[in-house]
Amino acid sequence: MTKRHFSSIVLALGLLLGSSIQVAAAEGGELPSAGTNLRDQASLQRGAKLFFNYCVGCHSLKYMRYSRMAGDLGLTEQEVMQNLDFTGSKFNDPVISHMPKASASKWFGKAPPDLSLEVRARTADWVYGYLNSFYLDPSRPVGWNNTVFPNASMPFPLWELQGMQTAVKKPGSDEVEKLELSKPGKLTPAQYQQATRDLTNFLEYVSEPAAMQREHYGIWVLLFLAVYTLLAYMLKKEYWKDVHE
Repeated sequence: MTKRHFSSIVLALGLLLGSSIQVAAAEGGELPSAGTNLRDQASLQRGAKLFFNYCVGCHSLKYMRYSRMAGDLGLTEQEVMQNLDFTGSKFNDPVISHMPKASASKWFGKAPPDLSLEVRARTADWVYGYLNSFYLDPSRPVGWNNTVFPNASMPFPLWELQGMQTAVKKPGSDEVEKLELSKPGKLTPAQYQQATRDLTNFLEYVSEPAAMQREHYGIWVLLFLAVYTLLAYMLKKEYWKDVHE
């Protein structure tokens, strides 16, 4: 590889990184840490409950089946079908919202996106920040706006839990400086943050269900490598003892 080619590659990577930073800045700047943990099964179950109570009316999870979710989250078929199936689906069906696309486009301007890969596309921190950044905006058709994703066409489905936030703007500017809770919801701010952390955790699991198995297998692989290394070291010592003698 010539120096010229190497310089071109470095420049391309720099431009790509720069554009990524600009996109992140445009979508709300620094994001709060979601603090998700796929090993926390209770959190995943709570997140699933939130999704099916507040999100599945508009959003699908077309790559996730109820049966797969039950096995990974430690739920029985009866628990899933009684508590999480609100669309009349069968146990082996994927999670599909029954909202008609034509109606969704009429109400929101476009059909709500499938959320199967949302965390992989956006990151868990983005989703968590988005769920905590809605505020009242009478100028918007849906009545809400968002500092992480400005001018989003989605109304705020969790407002009863969080309450209503209003934007405090910088003097002489339309830029939002901070959000203030003007009307409390059913949950305290700490409880709401935990709820959105659970929901983000569930969506992170949905984005890559194999990650749970990979982490499980990874522990056993590391244990195997540790035992193998110890045995190889002991064999090496025994072998070279004879050679030195």
